[in-house]
Amino acid sequence: MITSYTVTGMTCNHCAHAVTEEVSAVPGVTGVNVTLETGALDVTSDAPVDFDRIVEAVYEAGEQYSVA
Repeated sequence: MITSYTVTGMTCNHCAHAVTEEVSAVPGVTGVNVTLETGALDVTSDAPVDFDRIVEAVYEAGEQYSVA
């Protein structure tokens, strides 16, 4: 399953890479795709992943980022 989110606050490729790394480490996540230009975050998993875990991972990537 793929769940899509929007991340705000990313300004460069380093930002997108940091979000990818942190979200990839969330248990149950099997794939992550971040599009810097649009802020799109697509999370692939076998089962639903708790939204709060995604929010925490994005925050760990950068305190200035937010996810919806």
